Amino acid sequence: MPEIAEVETVRNTLKKQILNKRIKSVKVLYEKMIESNVEEFKNNLKNNQFVDIKRRGKWLLFELENYYLLSHLRMEGKFFLKNSEEPIVKHEHIIITFNDNTDLRYHDTRKFGRMNLIKKEELKTCESITKQGFEPGEKELTADYLLEKLKNKTIPIKTILLDQTIISGLGNIYANEVLFASKINPFKKGSSITKSEAKLIVTEADKIIKRAIELGGTTIKSYTSSLGVTGRFQQELMVHKREKEECMICHSKIKNEKIGGRSTYYCPTCQK
Repeated sequence: MPEIAEVETVRNTLKKQILNKRIKSVKVLYEKMIESNVEEFKNNLKNNQFVDIKRRGKWLLFELENYYLLSHLRMEGKFFLKNSEEPIVKHEHIIITFNDNTDLRYHDTRKFGRMNLIKKEELKTCESITKQGFEPGEKELTADYLLEKLKNKTIPIKTILLDQTIISGLGNIYANEVLFASKINPFKKGSSITKSEAKLIVTEADKIIKRAIELGGTTIKSYTSSLGVTGRFQQELMVHKREKEECMICHSKIKNEKIGGRSTYYCPTCQK
């Protein structure tokens, strides 16, 4: 699943390739992906152009002249840039054709991705965006903020880190890595997290996400940039996908257990 670093990589790549291109036509081949009226979606995109691409958590915000196109990649969503003459292939569900006869094609094997077109002034009240918590690296994401969010939570800290209303952008990969770097057991209850541990989570999340963005994200089977960018952060993963391998710190065997239905990789020695 694309997480904050992968979505940021897609954003940066697309900004270099599609800004200020005039949209000639739009095809929607799987209408359930569109959260707004499909005909209005197509008509309002036509003759418009992308002037910027922003991001909030895992959401891409394609800024047009009068609208924002919101896009969430969910599990398997990818964008491809292609010549308009190339045949549409299976799982290409939304085709945005530009005046220069190139396409921005949205490909999604599992069809979980979602798009919505809203007026610019509606962004401030759009629940998908306003409910997002603070991101790693934002000054508002402090140990005190995190402790306040955790104080009444008896669920595992791993599950809490996946809650986008608390910390925006973290997914399974980076939650596993942040907890390892912080030496916190993923099963520990949120209400049991100390202030020093909260500081570690905030600091390590910032550090890990910055490094992951620098390396273009983590390329694993559920995510590739598809825009000519291959992530390299997978070469620096300490626990994720390393079940039964030796911990690089203490040489214990990395474990993989389910927490809230999500595969959770951790070192039982470093993260007692």
